[in-house]
Amino acid sequence: MEVRVLRYFLTVAREGSITAAADFLHLTQPTLSRQLKDLEQALGKKLFIRSSHSILLTDEGMLLKKRAEEIVDMIDKLEAEFRSMEETVSGDVYIGGGETDAMKHIARVVKDLQLSYPNIRYHLYSGNEDDVTERLEKGLLDFGILIQPAAVSKYNYINIPAKDVWGIVMRNDSPLAFKDTIQPADLVNVPLICSRQAMKQTFSKNEFADWFGDDFDKLNVVATYNLAYNAAIMVEEGIGYAITLDKIVNTSSDSNLCFRPLEPRLESGLNMVWKKHQVFSAAADLFLKEIQAKIGELS
Repeated sequence: MEVRVLRYFLTVAREGSITAAADFLHLTQPTLSRQLKDLEQALGKKLFIRSSHSILLTDEGMLLKKRAEEIVDMIDKLEAEFRSMEETVSGDVYIGGGETDAMKHIARVVKDLQLSYPNIRYHLYSGNEDDVTERLEKGLLDFGILIQPAAVSKYNYINIPAKDVWGIVMRNDSPLAFKDTIQPADLVNVPLICSRQAMKQTFSKNEFADWFGDDFDKLNVVATYNLAYNAAIMVEEGIGYAITLDKIVNTSSDSNLCFRPLEPRLESGLNMVWKKHQVFSAAADLFLKEIQAKIGELS
């Protein structure tokens, strides 16, 4: 199976048409159709459902699309790393993490490095712990920013000197908006929108469940999310109250939403992790040394 053919397949999947894909790839339709037929024969599976004007992916085609995207991304990253070896220090650094104030530390390091190494490019991927560690394991990320408590023993990691505060985002006209802090009893039988990270901690009886104490079994979780922007939309529409970290949802004076911290106060630390025995590109290695130095200064 050639990477070139995988790129053809992804183009057809994206365009939804052999004709449009052939035009994009500057190939004849018979040539492209033959390549796809050879791919199906090599895999022994039907990848497309063809009609007169468009094509749809079969279940097997959807699986191949997901894997092909990962393979092509990895090859693009590898080629970029080898190209960067021929230059001064350039290349790409791939960083994944949740929506957290810790990204300010990352941004400051990037800003400092830009002055001396303007040819380094930074690619940010947003996702929860499972999303980030999956991409880290596949080599699609160089570094991950994880909210504690997280499973970091299998990685090399550094602690980022920042704390995120847990609280509740709600509409300004909500009954709980008049309170300065939110206690466990306030959330009993209230419709809650929880981050998957928080729910993962809760069901494994970590610090979040400890905070709720005896009220844990009374939680009414109506929705979960992995990006706070979507949670904020749900809150604005009156679906419920979002359990989230401070500073990741717009609760400024011109917003319809407000944030109230939990009481007793609940904070989460942050780790930057990378795979053990990782061989970095010159750009990623430089980034790591810079952030280690900055954190060393703050410590």
